Order: sequence, then C-alpha cells, then structure tokens
Amino acid sequence: MEWTPIWLSLKLAAVTTFILLILGIPLAYWLSRRSSWLKVIIEAVLTMPLVLPPSVLGFYLLLSFSPNSFLGHWLLDYFNLSLVFSFEGLVVASVIYSLPFMVSPVKSALAHLPASLAEASYTMGKSKLETFFQVQLPNIKSSLWTAIVLTFAHTLGEFGVVLMIGGRLEGTTKVASIAIYDAVDNNQYHEANLYSLVLFAITFVIVVLVFVLNRNALRGPLE
Repeated sequence: MEWTPIWLSLKLAAVTTFILLILGIPLAYWLSRRSSWLKVIIEAVLTMPLVLPPSVLGFYLLLSFSPNSFLGHWLLDYFNLSLVFSFEGLVVASVIYSLPFMVSPVKSALAHLPASLAEASYTMGKSKLETFFQVQLPNIKSSLWTAIVLTFAHTLGEFGVVLMIGGRLEGTTKVASIAIYDAVDNNQYHEANLYSLVLFAITFVIVVLVFVLNRNALRGPLE
C-alpha cells in the first residue's frame, strides 16, 4: 500500500481546516449577530454544500476553475495558477465544500451566548476584539472543537468534489478516498481495505479526542 494518498488526505484536511479557522470564525460571528435578508441569503448559499450532491458542486467548480472560464483564465494569466487537477485546486474546492461544517456550529454557539457576557466585558474596558477572543471564544470551546473535527473529518473523506477537481494524479491529487475507489475498481480489495482501515482509525482517534476535549471544556465556563 502506498502511503502518499494518506499523507495527501491529511495535508488537505489540515490546510483546509486551518484556512477555515481564519475565514469561518469571523464569518460565523457576523452571521450570529442580528439577522437581515442579506444574511439569510448568504447563509443559504453557505448551506448549499450540505444539500447538494458533491458531484454537482464539483462539476460547477470544475467549470469555474477551467482555463476556458473567466476566473480560470484570469488566474492563469496573472498568477500562473491553474486550479484544475492541482493540489491548490483541491484546497480551494475543499474550503468551499467544508465551509458550513466550520461556520454552523460556531455561529449557533455564538448566537446562544448570553448578551450579558459581552456587556460585562465592555464595562471592564475591553474592546470588541478583546471581548471576542478573551470572553466569547473561550465560552464556546466545545462548539469550536466540534467545528474543527467536523471540518477535518469531512475533508478527509471527500470524494466527489476532489475527483471532479483533481482527478487522480499520483502524488498530487490522488487522495485516500480516490485510492480506495481505484483499488475497488481494479479488484484490489485488500489494498482498498487497508486504506479504509487507516482512514477509519484516524477518524476514530480524532472523534475520541474531540469528545475528551469537549468533556474537559464543559468543566470550565459554561456556554
């Protein structure tokens, strides 16, 4: 069994989760504030990856990233970057596909925080930024860990989107889920079983870890 697809999957999941931590948390905070029609529309768009078949999303991303499209042509001309059949393309597609798994738990937790927490922080002279990082985020640690593990695990098991965008280039875009599919397609069930067992073990350890972290977080400040 080649270990490269496993490492590629872990790398893709780690990079995607890191990017979504930076992008998803501020977005979740903004969405958790007062609702408006604009926010409803944005939230509906963000939720689409949860209900759309992955192949549908992957197909439209493939069209959007293609060198023949305006976006793909622009990226190729000005940045010499092709998102089709590249690891960078997998990252962008995974960020889009896994965005609701990061945003939804964090948004829900922030929306249910008592307003008195922030108000008490403001009376003590803390800014909104300080209040967010020092008061609000520590009080949603369990939801934050849940968002992180859901994003990582979901990216780790992606198939339809990564196949449409990345194909199966050895050492570049052939992640573990693609390797399993190829092994089954070639009647190499032993190899498919090994890949599946490794992914199962990794995911199980991650889920157990998040339960432990959440249990410890609940002993601290309540959400």
